[in-house]
Amino acid sequence: MEYRPFGRLGWQVSEVGYGMWGLAGWTGADDTETMVSLVRSVELGVNFFDTALAYGEGHSEELLGRLVRAFPDKRLYLASKIPPKNRIWPTRRGFLLDDVFPADYIRTSTEQTLKNLGVARLDLMQFHVWEDAWAKDERWQRVCEDLKKEGKVAAFGVSVNRWEPENVLDTLRTGQIDAVQVIYNIFDQAPKDHLFPLTDSLDIAIIARVPLDEGTLTGTLTKDSTWPEEDWRNTYFVPENLNASVDRAEALRPLIPHGMTMAEMALRYVLANSSVATVIPGMRKVRHVEANAATSDGKPLPDELVASLNKHRWDRKPTEWSQ
Repeated sequence: MEYRPFGRLGWQVSEVGYGMWGLAGWTGADDTETMVSLVRSVELGVNFFDTALAYGEGHSEELLGRLVRAFPDKRLYLASKIPPKNRIWPTRRGFLLDDVFPADYIRTSTEQTLKNLGVARLDLMQFHVWEDAWAKDERWQRVCEDLKKEGKVAAFGVSVNRWEPENVLDTLRTGQIDAVQVIYNIFDQAPKDHLFPLTDSLDIAIIARVPLDEGTLTGTLTKDSTWPEEDWRNTYFVPENLNASVDRAEALRPLIPHGMTMAEMALRYVLANSSVATVIPGMRKVRHVEANAATSDGKPLPDELVASLNKHRWDRKPTEWSQ
């Protein structure tokens, strides 16, 4: 496992982190299998874990707490997120801070996360949605400062809305935010336009989420793919999105190097960008952990392949199904 600096915080985090959304609240999640996978990730050098209070209503955080107690001598970096109080993902233009992240709610959510994890201090707390119109509102800034002074949170971050990487730029200039979590993958390259240049200049860490485009870039989806009725992916992979996603994934197949899977190529593409501190694929099985961790081996994709993949950029706009 290779490690990278996490912005200005001085942390050395694993290039491949662990995205924990699918471990609680998705169909097919199994706690026993989850814990085996989490333990295996630590054995392979993963030290950055991203969860959220909304994942399984705190259950994902509880699982991460078990992992921390299983490795008391390991330095594991824990990141979680405060869900929007109105429980609407993503936010919409015009939403008020009072309705999404009032100061008392930021505090109580953080304290609930600490309780779920069983820790006294969280490394990184993130806002699970965001509107840049709130940038200069001092109320969220003051509570963040207070929680840091009290030793409950080391740093704060923002998880920006899907396909809106520029909806945080003014917020970053306040100096209150140390990390940005953003969708970045072969298709979603927009963060390179304005977000990455700003985070590079301010030494703010980038957490790349959805590197496999919710499964599209595994190369295993077809236009007939279905999921159990209650599975979140049914609301995301509506026919309009599923058909277009499969077509675009198929167009990548001629570029996959011999002996490499599409998923490996997709992860290596993300890691080819030095602006990224860590990439957090979802991993529910040991075989996924082992395959994904193996992409951090110090062997970058050839520049010419990265250039070819850059041509597969797909600029999308938020929709009612993009969440």
